[in-house]
Amino acid sequence: MAKSQWSFKTAVELSAALKAKQVSAVELAQDAIGRIERHDGKINAICARDFERGLEAARAADAALARGETKPLLGLPLTVKESYNIAGLPTTWGFPPQKDFKPADDALSITRVKDAGGVILGKTNVPVGLGDWQSYNDIYGTTNNPFDLGRTPGGSSGGSSAALAAGYGPLSLGSDIGGSLRVPAFHCGVYAHKPTFNLAPARGHTPPPFPAIPLDRDMAVIGPMARSAADLSLLLDVMAGPDPLDAGVAYKLALPPPRHSDLKSFRVLAVEGHPILPSDKDIRRAIETLAGNLANAGAKVTRESPLLPDVAESSRLYMRMLLSFLGAFFLPEAIAGARVVAAQLSPDDKSLGAERLRGMTQSHRDWVLDEGARGRLRAQWRELFKSFDAVICPIMPTPAYPHDHSAEQEKRRVVIDGKDYVYPDQLAWPGVATLPGLPATAIPLGLSADGLPVGAQIVGPWLEDRTPLKLAELIEREFGGFVPPPMFDD
Repeated sequence: MAKSQWSFKTAVELSAALKAKQVSAVELAQDAIGRIERHDGKINAICARDFERGLEAARAADAALARGETKPLLGLPLTVKESYNIAGLPTTWGFPPQKDFKPADDALSITRVKDAGGVILGKTNVPVGLGDWQSYNDIYGTTNNPFDLGRTPGGSSGGSSAALAAGYGPLSLGSDIGGSLRVPAFHCGVYAHKPTFNLAPARGHTPPPFPAIPLDRDMAVIGPMARSAADLSLLLDVMAGPDPLDAGVAYKLALPPPRHSDLKSFRVLAVEGHPILPSDKDIRRAIETLAGNLANAGAKVTRESPLLPDVAESSRLYMRMLLSFLGAFFLPEAIAGARVVAAQLSPDDKSLGAERLRGMTQSHRDWVLDEGARGRLRAQWRELFKSFDAVICPIMPTPAYPHDHSAEQEKRRVVIDGKDYVYPDQLAWPGVATLPGLPATAIPLGLSADGLPVGAQIVGPWLEDRTPLKLAELIEREFGGFVPPPMFDD
């Protein structure tokens, strides 16, 4: 069965085709299902199939379209990260003891997607506890990158990025605290948007078997993934808005419009270098090319600015605060071991690994002081965005690397231009936007010399998500975007 004309169309294009009666929702669902059945034996992106209910939803969408109904996602096939609760499907987060856990209710975002007419075909694979940039676990196995099956698709939303790249529907839902939306998008050459913190409520994006209640998970967000920049806004608008069970939010937030609607009006700060974790030649070249293209299109592009917060110091702060939060869920023996090692650290040791240890073992007083430092960092970003509309920088330092499932991540290494760096130090690039809670849109920028996707993130001002999203759309329109993986472009 050959690729259909719809397999790699965008959600916006498919929605228009559905309204024009050029294709039915059932046909789109069957096309995506056919691709999953044909290709997923090699990729292993879909860990829980829901084809029967998906086709039922597609038939209902066709009936609604025939009645003249209009909904944002009506009839569009999509996938969902395994970590979201969907009634009747397993939610395991990759933990073997939870392999049989099935929630009784949908996550709030899933309810919104279904109410908007979305056709959910299944769930996508994740690493254990969503804690890696590689997507593998003992329940569902390993997800492979569609551009090179021997390499990671990214994580923790790696199943979603691989599904998008392989043509299993135009949209997917993911989540992000350490780059888990942006990193897999980068490694598979697709798009993702990390929203402003708390813009999209995460109720039901819950580790099993805990109840799905409103909960402020520091720095963690849920967000959209797609093969086109405009599709991100389509899905974000469905997911965003306050949780009606959250008594602290009694209004619906209206995001401001993008600052500009054409490239020549944008003021962009383009950053390639990081004093602790450099990016390799492929990433630098891609950002340099983009900066040149933007300048040629009339945008004001700046390469350095004293307004940019100290990324080395903010990376250290991010490591401490991230591991202080995540460490709260570590086993007692792991924390006890970390305390022993942390007690031996020299005060002069400012490595990111040392900061992670300090974060795992810090007191509440130290966390409060770090929270004050984060407040000052947010003030610095507000000042920067008075002079710039967006900051473009790397997401990760290299294209997708070969699978490495060695148990201790601190002992893994990533090779950047021939030099070894500590694997978890790659957090530094996603943390640029994560720590201050800023919106960031991941965009593809073509392929490396080895045929692997490369890309960048567009960081925008607090609550001005539509600004980086619009810039991403304009870049895609002028300079191109997603390219199908050659192995699965059929």
